[in-house]
Amino acid sequence: MKKIIALLLACMMVIGLVACGGSTTEPTSAPAENNNANAEAPAEVQDITLKVWGPQEDQADENSFLQVACGKFAEAHPEYNITWVFEVCAEGDAGTMVTKDPSAAADVYMYANDQLGALIQANAIAKLGGDALAQVQADNSEHMVSTVSTDGSVYGVPYAINTWFMYYDKSVYTEEDIKSLDAMMAKKPVAFEVTNTWYLPAFYYAVGGTMFGDGTDGSQGVQFGGEQGAAATLYVAEALASGNMIEGGGGAGMDALRNGTVGAIFSGTWDAANVAEALGENYAAAQLPCVTINGEECQLKSFAGSKAFGVNPNSANMKAAYALAAWLGSAEMQDLHYEIRNGEVVPCALSLLSGDEYSTNPAAVAQEATFSNTSVLQPSIPEMNTYWGNADSMGKALANGEIDASNAADMTEKWNAGLNGTGL
Repeated sequence: MKKIIALLLACMMVIGLVACGGSTTEPTSAPAENNNANAEAPAEVQDITLKVWGPQEDQADENSFLQVACGKFAEAHPEYNITWVFEVCAEGDAGTMVTKDPSAAADVYMYANDQLGALIQANAIAKLGGDALAQVQADNSEHMVSTVSTDGSVYGVPYAINTWFMYYDKSVYTEEDIKSLDAMMAKKPVAFEVTNTWYLPAFYYAVGGTMFGDGTDGSQGVQFGGEQGAAATLYVAEALASGNMIEGGGGAGMDALRNGTVGAIFSGTWDAANVAEALGENYAAAQLPCVTINGEECQLKSFAGSKAFGVNPNSANMKAAYALAAWLGSAEMQDLHYEIRNGEVVPCALSLLSGDEYSTNPAAVAQEATFSNTSVLQPSIPEMNTYWGNADSMGKALANGEIDASNAADMTEKWNAGLNGTGL
């Protein structure tokens, strides 16, 4: 009996060892249907249409910036099956075209920051938040962020500085000469677009003039008059009359630079290739010089702004539109934009500007120096519409030789009244 019990116990131990040994083997695959049940379901692909507006130069063909950059966006976002619609709207026209019918305008559009007031007033541009806002703040200087901001909110993803500076022939002017416009004109005439309403305020800002206070208070109007304003007007009139300055609009300045009539012109990065071709090894660029008016040295100041991607708050696909604007304005796409446009669109992302590609580019360096040192933030409030509508009268009168010491003060006061809405 004892032997029988012992045998039974031995059998039970063998069975137990086999069971324990089984627990150390590789687990058996679950049935296929169980795997499918536990796996994540593939993400649903959403069919959407995104309309993008920008200048002709950025969408001319499949190799243009918008087509290439948007194609890369689609590859990076397989959750969308995107139908693209590209239409032409220059950055400077966004305030007019987008506000005509915001509900029918682009989901994402390119705009110059002076259009911001009109876009906000028409509820045609959305505030940034979340990742897009964090990107803008991380990529840009505070000064750049301010160009697309108002009342504590940010509206748009900047992709380029928008200002003008000085190109010059370094065989004519020394590094010391280019600090003073008077010193430069004493050596060789310069070309300046006096009739261009984006350029002419530089002389009035130099003598202490203001536009809408700090640029944000429409009630303060334009203050380009008074004794100092008249002195600025007379300075330009006498420079033109002497031949030390020529009107550079309509391509006249570039032609004069090519034929050696002038030693410097004032323009932006869009003219870099033409200037480089005209000057060859003597090609150089710099921030704006000072001028001496009424015996005082004062700094010329250009309008400073930005070009940015805005999001239409009326978009049917807001999440995708925000993501696209951030993508198009990212440092990577700014670099691509610069490459495709052959250096005409210089980035504003700080990480790029410090790199060799840009720090060795005379136009890029001059643009950044001007933006940071010799410029004022271009007002973007709706009252600027009054300025643009009345500003060209003074430039035309100066270019036509209609102003001299006898009438500079009177013409300046009439012009300043026009800038504030009464006309000249």
